[in-house]
Amino acid sequence: MRRGGPFLALAAAETLSLSGTRLSTIAIPWLVLSATGSPVLTGLTAMMEMLPYVVAKALGGPLIDRVGAKRIAVICDTASVVVVGLVPLLDLFGLLTVPVLLLLVFAMGVLRGPSDAAKQAMVPDIAALADVPLERVTGVASAIERLASTVGAAGAGALIGLIGPGQALVVNAVTFAAAALVVSLGITGLRRVPRLPGETASYLDDLREGWRFLSGDAVLVSIVAMVAITNLLDQAYHAVLLPVWTRNAGHGPELLGAMFAAFTGASIAGAAIAAGIGERMPRLIVYTVAFLLTGFPRFLVLAVDAPLGSVFATLAIAGFASGFLNPILSAVIFERIPKPLTGRVTAMNAALCFALIPFGGLVGGALISTTGLAGALFLTGLAYLAATLAPLALRSFRGFDKAVA
Repeated sequence: MRRGGPFLALAAAETLSLSGTRLSTIAIPWLVLSATGSPVLTGLTAMMEMLPYVVAKALGGPLIDRVGAKRIAVICDTASVVVVGLVPLLDLFGLLTVPVLLLLVFAMGVLRGPSDAAKQAMVPDIAALADVPLERVTGVASAIERLASTVGAAGAGALIGLIGPGQALVVNAVTFAAAALVVSLGITGLRRVPRLPGETASYLDDLREGWRFLSGDAVLVSIVAMVAITNLLDQAYHAVLLPVWTRNAGHGPELLGAMFAAFTGASIAGAAIAAGIGERMPRLIVYTVAFLLTGFPRFLVLAVDAPLGSVFATLAIAGFASGFLNPILSAVIFERIPKPLTGRVTAMNAALCFALIPFGGLVGGALISTTGLAGALFLTGLAYLAATLAPLALRSFRGFDKAVA
């Protein structure tokens, strides 16, 4: 129990913060869409959170290595309580305008980026403390992430319908406070890593060292390129295409939350299987097939206006397949990074994977405005399919199954 305590604490913190974040992922776009009716403005709001998220995540890597992942996570989550709490407070008094909301979501992104990167950087240490394979820890972490997203999405739809999207964010503020407390008290035994021999104390040198290592690893570069493209398309889907499809079909936020929950709920099973047998799976084959199943079908079923039963079945299959992705990716990434560079390289890798997400909402809104909703769904779905064929075309992906000391 002593060895497993830090992992349980990290799992609890991730469950809390991710549940709240999933709520805000639904509440904020729905708030803007309800107030303005503009898909483009909805996409702009999503961009205003994700752009600083990406930049802050990349720039926070050296700080994680210098200050410590635990301290960064606690500081950022504590500050997030105040920022997120301002949204329902201003909404209650009728002071929440779109420009003010844009400033607040910008601040949310600045704080959430380093916090997420810090929690991820703790995973190898926590796996070592628990003395279990890295794939098992990343698989369990992914299952917990999916469970938190499922609970958050399902609860978000009902909560938003009951009290409104602005006031629902009170729960998000509470989850950040609880996550900061759990990390502060529950994660112990982490040791600071000594700096590499000859390494200078310059922050910019730390940043450049992380970039040099990342850009020199062909497998990591291939992962970044593929995941960045699919993340862009996923953001267009989640932030704009799916909410607009839901509203156009005459449904409310309850259905939107249920669809998110169907996807993430099924992904729990995939992540759980990956946790149990992850170290024995052929990584590249599983990764490729999972991406093919989780991508294009989700866009196609909405584009053809399939019955709701077919939509939910497709989301369940796609979600199950997606559960295998993060455990594989995380294990491959952590295996390739030297311990003293963990914070800066994992943060930069994650930031680059997220680099196109800020523009996903704008892409979705622009495509709807120019080609209509069905055309936008077809185009983004075909682009997703092309991206997920990359492991079959690029030789650099062959390094997935090679262990790196």
